[in-house]
Amino acid sequence: MSAYIGPGITPTIGLSEEQAQLIDIAAAFCRDKSPMDKVRHLLDDEAGYDPAVWREMADLGWMGIAIPEEFGGIGLGLGEVVPLVEYMGRAMMSSPFVGTTLAAQALLRGGTQAQKQTLLPQLASGAPASLALCEAHADWDLQNLSCSAKADGEALVLSGTKYLVPHAAAAELIIVSLAYEGAPALVVLPKAEVAASRLTREKIIDDTQRAYALDLEGLRLPKSALMDVSLAGETLAHIELTAALLLAADMCGGAFSCLDYTLDYLKTRKQFGKLIGSYQSLKHTAVDVHQAYERARSHLYSAAFLVDQQGEGEMAVRMAKAEAGEAYSFAADRAIQFHGGFGFTYDCDAQLYRRRAIMGCALHGDARYHRRKLADLMF
Repeated sequence: MSAYIGPGITPTIGLSEEQAQLIDIAAAFCRDKSPMDKVRHLLDDEAGYDPAVWREMADLGWMGIAIPEEFGGIGLGLGEVVPLVEYMGRAMMSSPFVGTTLAAQALLRGGTQAQKQTLLPQLASGAPASLALCEAHADWDLQNLSCSAKADGEALVLSGTKYLVPHAAAAELIIVSLAYEGAPALVVLPKAEVAASRLTREKIIDDTQRAYALDLEGLRLPKSALMDVSLAGETLAHIELTAALLLAADMCGGAFSCLDYTLDYLKTRKQFGKLIGSYQSLKHTAVDVHQAYERARSHLYSAAFLVDQQGEGEMAVRMAKAEAGEAYSFAADRAIQFHGGFGFTYDCDAQLYRRRAIMGCALHGDARYHRRKLADLMF
């Protein structure tokens, strides 16, 4: 939780004024709009999120926080988006928020001026969006692309299939990564170009979220759908770090709630006439979980502050993603164990936390992947 506090530009651990205000707003909103019974109700909902809540989020201006004012946004930064995602993670809230934020960042970094002028105001006002980056090989290197686009006169003809496209059925636009003329490229795919038959809902381990396979084979788009090809590599690198930061925020939030949920159980469940929370083995492990969470959250807000700084920002984000994934996994695993036989059933909320942790680690690199990248940056 870093912020500059004086003219000496000395980083310290703390929250910026904007982050503190957003935490207060997000805490109340997410608690009220996403209680656990609603989370479970949405497990069986086809959309997987509440459109009415999404509209309320749009009315609050959340989608425009990291979009400049000239494009209809509020003009803050990614550091101010982090508290919102953290508290969505605490409430296990599902929505297209992260996908929309990433799409906006992609357009800001690599879109043409016409695309920025046209599309960013739509996203800032609440049009949901998504990104199609994952392919069958599941490589975390976003520039390893087998899906492709070929020029056919003034059109582009796409081929291949993308997987794990979040909330694709609700998205007004999808940004797709492709190989084009031997180099990475990004195209903007409007909803009007995506027939329902091209989307297949995927069964993923985290039932609180929605993901789709997107069939691109034979799809034709105008060449104006291409984003700036010369900036595609830089844009994909920015997407990777931004996604890692927001996933770290979601997982830090989830780790906190998982610990809170488990402590409530330890303080009420009795065995052999004693509260099970009185046993040293459980108390010590709960402290270990809490320490892991606090360490991960410190890394998260340090990364939120440094994300735009070259070099240091990348290192901080990769540290945050690695720490958050491990903290969430540890908290959820212990929650399952501490709940005994009930913990191994789907009726136990610890199962939802564990599944979300697995999904968060699998997207955009797990702890081992990010630590390998860190080694290259630091040594």
